[in-house]
Amino acid sequence: MPRVGVFGGSFNPIHFGHLLLADEICEVLGLDRLLFVPAAQPPHKSAKDLAPARDRFQMTALAVREHPRFEVCDVELRRAGPSYTVQTLEALRDRGDLHLVMGSETFVDVLNWREPSQIARLARLVIVPRNGTAFDPETPAVLKVLKELGLPDLVSVTTDGTRTFSSGAGAIPSSPLLVRAASLPISGSDLRRRAREGLSLAYRMPGPVAAYMEEHGLYRGDE
Repeated sequence: MPRVGVFGGSFNPIHFGHLLLADEICEVLGLDRLLFVPAAQPPHKSAKDLAPARDRFQMTALAVREHPRFEVCDVELRRAGPSYTVQTLEALRDRGDLHLVMGSETFVDVLNWREPSQIARLARLVIVPRNGTAFDPETPAVLKVLKELGLPDLVSVTTDGTRTFSSGAGAIPSSPLLVRAASLPISGSDLRRRAREGLSLAYRMPGPVAAYMEEHGLYRGDE
């Protein structure tokens, strides 16, 4: 069965930080495919500064088109209403052995998502701490999530593929993976600001994405 990563987000806009992280996740975990899934209506984010979903999808498609293992997926654009991860995983379950990529801050908040236990059953969780931030897998908040979801201890995976099992007993199929992947200090909010102010986007995102933003006048009306 193919090993498939699922990387969801608003991608508002997609940038080199997303792409570097995704490439390293593919390499470290030996994924066969990694699906970028732009959210049509992110349930936990304000829509006021979101570019139209179709534009975010097109920018993501432009960004990933040359990578042999990357693919953009429109499953959330084809579904009406808020973009709930559990519904996305249900729709993708036939694609293979799913690995859901999420930030460490998102993981700590996952109990507030729709059907978090079902999410943990449908996909192996891959937790990526934000670059430069501390993440202690033994904190009460992390342990609470693991307990509520019925998950075993986290397995730390280094960029050379070495795995550390905190229980000492080794991983089991449902063990969440903690990957301290490389990331870049690039944020969507800063890119939107730069676009609004007419500043350079070079070396922050793929050229075709910047060109698409310019052609369609995206983010020029942000407040």
